Amino acid sequence: MLARILPIFAAAVLIAVLSFWLLAAGDGAPELVRREPGIDEAPRQDAPAEPALPGTLETFDVPPGEPTADAWPQFRGPARDGIARSAAELARDWPDDGPPVLWEVSLGEGYAAAAVKDGRAYVLDYDVENRANALRCINLDDGREIYRRSVPVDIRRNHGMSRTVPALADGVLVTLGPKCHVMALEAETGEYLWGIDMVSEYGTRVPPWYAGQCPLIDDGRVILAPAGDDVLLTAIDAESGEKVWETPNEFGWDMTHSSVMPMDFADRRMYVYCGSGGVVGVCADDGEILWHTDAWRISIATVPSPVIVPDGRILLTGGYNAGSMMLQLRQNDGGIEPVEKWRLSASEFGAEQQTPVLYEDHIYGVRADGRLVCLDLDGNIIWTSGREHRFGLGGYLLADGVIYLIDDDGTLTMVEATPKGYRQIAQARVLPGPEAWGPPALAGGKLLVRDLGRMRCLDVSAEAQP
Repeated sequence: MLARILPIFAAAVLIAVLSFWLLAAGDGAPELVRREPGIDEAPRQDAPAEPALPGTLETFDVPPGEPTADAWPQFRGPARDGIARSAAELARDWPDDGPPVLWEVSLGEGYAAAAVKDGRAYVLDYDVENRANALRCINLDDGREIYRRSVPVDIRRNHGMSRTVPALADGVLVTLGPKCHVMALEAETGEYLWGIDMVSEYGTRVPPWYAGQCPLIDDGRVILAPAGDDVLLTAIDAESGEKVWETPNEFGWDMTHSSVMPMDFADRRMYVYCGSGGVVGVCADDGEILWHTDAWRISIATVPSPVIVPDGRILLTGGYNAGSMMLQLRQNDGGIEPVEKWRLSASEFGAEQQTPVLYEDHIYGVRADGRLVCLDLDGNIIWTSGREHRFGLGGYLLADGVIYLIDDDGTLTMVEATPKGYRQIAQARVLPGPEAWGPPALAGGKLLVRDLGRMRCLDVSAEAQP
C-alpha cells in the first residue's frame, strides 16, 4: 500500500510547487528568456550627462617594454583588416600546455581588447571598485602598469561592461567608452588632449549592450559615427579636438556596435558605416554622403564591421539570422550606386560577433554555429571546420598565413589559411574562460588574448618555443 501512496504523494507535491512558481511568475518573477550577448541589463537612457572629463591620471615608476618593429595600433590591426604583418618569425607548433605566458593582468568584466605600439599595450578597462572607465597603459614585456587615466562613469553589469579597442596614430591615443564618451590622450604620457560626451554633444543613443564601436584615426583625423539626432559621422582633428566636418543624419539612424571602415573607390577615399537602418559611404574630404542603401540592416544588433574587398566590393555579415551580403559599388552618372552582388542565408554564413578576414581572395570567418568557414569571393562555401571544430563567439586574426582563433572557453587554435581545407596546426588552452570574446592583438611575436576577467600575453615567436 505504501508503495502505491508514495508516488501519488510526490506527484501532488510537485504539482503544488509548480503551481506556486507559475503564480509567482505572474506577480513579476523574472521571465525565462534566451541568453544572448548583452541581455543582462539594458543601459539607462535617462542617466545624467557624464563623465567628469578629464578624470585623473596615475603614473607609476615603470618604463615601457622594448619597442617592436611592428604594431597593432587599432581595432583589427595596422590596416584594420584583421591581419598582422609580423616582423618576428612565428612558431608553427607549441608544447602541450601552449605557448609561454609572459604575463597576466586582471580586468573588469568585459571584452575590450588591446592596441599595441612602442613597447606598450593599451586597454580601456572598467574599474568596478572606483566606478570609472580606466585607460591602462601596460609594459608589453612584463605586464606592469605604466599609467592609468580614470574617468568616473556609472556602468552597471550588462553582459560585460567594456568592449572597444583604442586607436593610436602620431602619438595620439583615442578611446570610445561604454556610454559613448570619447577621450584623446598623449599616448606616451596619458596627458589629456580633449574629450566628447557623444550623448550630450550629439544626442547619441547608447546601443542596447553598450558601445562596441572602435575609433578610427585616418590622416590625422578621428573618424566616429555618433549617429545622433543630427550627425551621422564626424571627423575631428586628432590633436586639437576641433571638428573638421559632420555628415547629417538625414536617415535618422542609431549607433550600432559596428565600426567605421576606410575604403578607396573610383579615386576617392571614403568611410563605410553600418548604421541601424542601412549602410552608408561618406567622402573622407568633407563628409558628403556618396551613397547609401537600406538593403542591409539587422533588427536586433549589428556587430561585425564591413569587410572591404577589392574592386569596389563590401562584405556585410551579421547574426540573428541576417546571413551575409556582398555589396558592389558602381559608378553611375558621376555618382556611386550600391548594388547587391550576392547574398547568403544564416545557415550558409553569418558572423554573429567577430568580423571576418579577407586573405588571398578568400574570406575566413566563424558563423553562428561556431564553425570556421572559408568562402570565395562569389559567396561559395569552400570548406567548413565541421561539427568537431567549433569556436563560438571568440576572436581571431591572421598572421603569416595562419589563423589564430580563441574559442569561448579560452582554447587557442592555429589553422592554416588555405582554401585547400581545414588544416589545424596546433591547439592549447591558454585562458580559463569564460567568454574569451575580445579580439586578439599581435605585435613583436607577442599575442594578447583575454576572457571575461583577464588578459594574458603569450609569446608565439619561433625562438620562444622549445
